[in-house]
Amino acid sequence: MTPPGATARSSFVTKPAEKDPYQYQVGFGNRFASEAIPGVLPEGQNSPQKVKYDLYAEGMTGASFVAPRAENLSAWLYRIRPSVAHKGFTKLPDNPDLESNFFPLNPNVHVSPTQLAWHPFDLPPDNERVDFVDGLKTLAGNGDPTLKEGLAIHMYLANTSMGNRAFCNNDGDILILPQQGRLDIQTEFGNMMVRSGELCVIQRGMKFKVKLPDGPSRGYIQEIFGSHYQLPELGPLGGYGLANPRDFEHPVAHFDIDQSSWESRLAYLVCGQLFACNQEHTPFDVVAWHGNYVPYKYAMEKFVNVGSISKDHIDPSIFCVLTAKSKAPGVPLADFLIFSPRWDVALNTFRPPYYHRNSSTEFMGMLYGVYGGRSDGFQPGGASYETGFCPHGVSYEEWSKATEMELKPMRIHEGTIAFMFESSMMFSITDYAMKRSGKLHEHEPKMWDNLKAQFLNHLEEVNADLKKAGLPDLNSRTKV
Repeated sequence: MTPPGATARSSFVTKPAEKDPYQYQVGFGNRFASEAIPGVLPEGQNSPQKVKYDLYAEGMTGASFVAPRAENLSAWLYRIRPSVAHKGFTKLPDNPDLESNFFPLNPNVHVSPTQLAWHPFDLPPDNERVDFVDGLKTLAGNGDPTLKEGLAIHMYLANTSMGNRAFCNNDGDILILPQQGRLDIQTEFGNMMVRSGELCVIQRGMKFKVKLPDGPSRGYIQEIFGSHYQLPELGPLGGYGLANPRDFEHPVAHFDIDQSSWESRLAYLVCGQLFACNQEHTPFDVVAWHGNYVPYKYAMEKFVNVGSISKDHIDPSIFCVLTAKSKAPGVPLADFLIFSPRWDVALNTFRPPYYHRNSSTEFMGMLYGVYGGRSDGFQPGGASYETGFCPHGVSYEEWSKATEMELKPMRIHEGTIAFMFESSMMFSITDYAMKRSGKLHEHEPKMWDNLKAQFLNHLEEVNADLKKAGLPDLNSRTKV
C-alpha cells in the first residue's frame, strides 16, 4: 500500500499514465531514497537500534564489499518482516526447457557454425496455465553462473499471472523485453509496468512477481552472470547521446500487508536449479528503502540515435543501450543494441550493413515492426543467431538495390524496434531451441547465390589499367 500523498524522496517523480499507473524516480546509477510512509527512513545511519514502527532493517549488496566506489552496489530495505523469516527450501522439479550450463560437454546444448533462425515462439495453449516462471525457455548462452562469467538468453511464454507467487534469481541479472502484452511487475522496491518497446532490468537476488494485464504474453530475456549492466562510455560524443541517464525509471516504495501463507510460493533459481521457499508472509512488505541496487525500466523510443552524416557505415556500437563488462579489460560480456527509427543520409555509401565477419556472437530479435533484407521470415517474437566470424549480411536483392539507389535522405526502421544481444563470448544452443520448440529453420543461403563474381566482367578494363601502370596483365598471373 502507498498512503495518499506519500511519494518518494527524489528531486523528480514521474506522473501516472493511462497504461502505466505507477510513479518512478529517474536517473541511471543514482542513489535513491523512497518511503511509502513519511519518516520511516533512518536519519544519518542505516541500521538504528530500533526502526520506526518496529520495522526490520535488511541490507542487500550487489557487489563485493570492497568494490570501487563507482562500482559498489547496495540497498537498505525497511520491511515488516525480514527475508530470513522463512521455513526453509525444498527442491522443485526441473524445468527441462531451462538451462544454465553452456559448456559443450553438456549433452543438452549444441554448437552451430552456421546461421540459425526461429519463427515466432508459440504461446501456451489455452487449456494450460503457465506463468512467467514456468514459461521460461532457454535458447542459448555461454559459461555458467557458478563461475560468475557468461550469459543466457531465454524466452518467456506465459498466459497466467503469478498471483500469490514470487521469483528470485540468484544466478544473475535479467534484462526483460516484452514483445506481446504488458508486464505488471511487483518488486520488493515497488511496481513497474513494462510494455513492448520498454526494457526492464531486475538484478540478482531481488524478488518479484509478474501479472499479465493484457492476457497471454511473450518476450525475450538476457541473463548475465557475475556482471551488471552499465551505460556505455560516450567517448567523443561528449556528455549526451544514446540512452540518456535521466530516461531510466526506478520504482517508488510500495508495500502489501499480507500475513497469509506463501507455502512453496517463492521460487529461487540457484545454479540453474529451482527451489521453493516457504514463509508465512508476503515478500513485498518493504515500507521504505534507499540505495543504488535498484530495478529499473527504460523506454527505447527515447534512445538518441547517432550515425554518419557524411559517408560510410559506422560500427554497431553506436546502437548500444546497455553494456556489461567481462573479466577481460575492454571486452564486453554483453552489449544490448537496438535498431529503431532514424534518418539515413550518408552519401556515396553502401547504406545497409556491409558484409562482415565479426569476432562477436550476435543474437537478434524484434519487438515490433518490420526489419527487411533477411531471408528468414524475421518477425516479432522470433529470433536469429550468428556465431563469431560467421559471414553474414543482407540479401542479394537488398545489396543490388542499395548499390543502384539514389542516395537521398531517408527514414529507416519506421515503426520498428529490433534488437541484438551481442557478446564477445561464443554461444551454445539448447535442446529446446534446436529440437523441441519446432520453430528452428536455417537461414536460406540461396539469398546470396546471385552475388556473382562480377569482377570477371571487367577483365579487359582491368588488363588495360594494369598495362598503364606497367604491371603484368591477369593472364600472366591467373588462370581465368
